[in-house]
Amino acid sequence: MKQVLKDSMIQLAHRSGLMPTFRRIFAGRAAILMFHEIQQDFRSELTTGTSVALFEYSLNWLRQEGWEIVSFETCLERLATDPGPCRYAVLTFDDGYRDNLATALPILERNNAPFMMYVPTGALTRTLQSWWLGLREVFRIGDMVTIDAMDMKFHCPEFHEKVSGLYKVIEWIHQDYHRAAMLASTFNKAGISLSALNEAYFLNERELQKLSRHPLASIGGHTASHAALSSLDAPAARAEMADNRCYLEQLLQLPVRHFAYPYGDSRACGPREAHLAKEIGFSTAVTTRNGQVSDRNSNHFALPRVGVGGPFDTRARFEVRMSGMQSAAAQMLQMISFTSSAVER
Repeated sequence: MKQVLKDSMIQLAHRSGLMPTFRRIFAGRAAILMFHEIQQDFRSELTTGTSVALFEYSLNWLRQEGWEIVSFETCLERLATDPGPCRYAVLTFDDGYRDNLATALPILERNNAPFMMYVPTGALTRTLQSWWLGLREVFRIGDMVTIDAMDMKFHCPEFHEKVSGLYKVIEWIHQDYHRAAMLASTFNKAGISLSALNEAYFLNERELQKLSRHPLASIGGHTASHAALSSLDAPAARAEMADNRCYLEQLLQLPVRHFAYPYGDSRACGPREAHLAKEIGFSTAVTTRNGQVSDRNSNHFALPRVGVGGPFDTRARFEVRMSGMQSAAAQMLQMISFTSSAVER
């Protein structure tokens, strides 16, 4: 039902011709865009990242609509000193995928677009428990997938069945991040090595060192093990963040000022994690919560982002998110729900 309502809203917005008006009213001063993989063969990767076509479209659209693509540092400086109507876009990439270098970088160079890459230690050291890569591989290679921890079997010989099954398991894990460890038996039975997948999909230390010297690139922290920080006690959460920052700074011989929470929804990070990020010495911390940056007074340690990619994303949906209309509608629905609850009480 929610997806149907979203689709209806998108169609209405486009047919009405009011998208430019919506952007003027609802869009923030800045938008931090969130990408993960930029996939040459979007279908073979079960539509888990962002297609090259949508990635290129998003950059072209930003330019055409007057958003200036800037570095994180420039964005913060402009928001603090420029009260004018200019809007700024910051491009961010989570996890340090190899295709960010092979596929995205040439496109970024053609657009002279600065970007931030958030990298967990375990991706570079090949120790990351990258359950999402293992799970994707299970569904790619199998027409009958058994997830022991869920006590479920998925009959999925067709592409759409593989995508549907994959995202059902991902949703199940996101309900409780401790469940990710329960997939180990499934990977073992399928003969899947997470270390080998890390080697195939993530940059190595040498590649990241080279990328960090690129004039368009900035590198940020993303914890040591890509842990859901709220599931850890305070000392462990702090160590995840601080150790990753120390590792990256020693590897790159550059300051690491910015941070992205893994699983950055309200269940995985909150005020405690924001306090830790500030205490450790980061200048900003970004979440995965949808939204834009409205002004210079925004909480720099709980910044929202606009995600781009996944199986259901389209050019029209991207434009709606960038208009700010989706966030405004969500806030309105929350207010209506709160008001209704108060009246009932």
